[in-house]
Amino acid sequence: MSKNVIFCFSGTGNCLDIAKNIAKGLGDTDIVMMRKAPELTNVVKAERVGFVFPCCGGGLPGKVEEYVRRVAVGPDAYKFAVCSCAGYPGLGLSIIDGIVDLDYWSVISHQSSCIWLMPHSMMVPPLPADKAQKRSETLTARVVSDVLAGKKLSGKPSAPAFNKMEAALWPQLSVKKAAKLTATDACVGCGQCVELCPRGNIKLENGKPVFGGDCVQCLSCLQFCPSEAIHMGGATLKRERYRNPNVSAAELMAKVIHID
Repeated sequence: MSKNVIFCFSGTGNCLDIAKNIAKGLGDTDIVMMRKAPELTNVVKAERVGFVFPCCGGGLPGKVEEYVRRVAVGPDAYKFAVCSCAGYPGLGLSIIDGIVDLDYWSVISHQSSCIWLMPHSMMVPPLPADKAQKRSETLTARVVSDVLAGKKLSGKPSAPAFNKMEAALWPQLSVKKAAKLTATDACVGCGQCVELCPRGNIKLENGKPVFGGDCVQCLSCLQFCPSEAIHMGGATLKRERYRNPNVSAAELMAKVIHID
């Protein structure tokens, strides 16, 4: 096992980019993806254990809470978490803190992935993609410095009541939005969306994707579609796609990424 382990969920690649940059700063790190059940859960021998994830509907994406509860962390491990969000971090940091008792946590704002709701540039503060990426890298470098120094924060991450209500309603909204997933004639039938979907919600029939209702709104299928054929309602027909420039679809589909 590597000296450091980072558990990561990522949709557009922003969180995986953050995790990779932290891993490069720490060295000898396994990034364990949590889009599906994690490949590695027993990390009691790791010296540092981190969690990197986006705010999704005010809470955690997919089954991340369930997956984190499966993780066995050593009693002396340094535990940290980073939440990437367009506006507010929501409950994610508080939920994970309640499971593993974090020593350190941070929030990094980046481009919005939920383009059926708003353009990806609508973040706090509003920035074009290139400047948002530079800002993310600067803030990530600060996280690396703090983690290497073993910095410990007092208090607890916030858990706003509004976000609790939002997170409770999000699964119902996800089902409604999933019903609007379609593929246009621009689809080339490559099947990448089928492989990307963390819930197995997409099937290929007669060379075209068919969408079910088990959607967690990671939107990887839409954002990474090579022909931009996938849409979720009329708003996405007009809005520019966004995916992190340093992350590939293949990396999102990986189970474990090791960085020396």
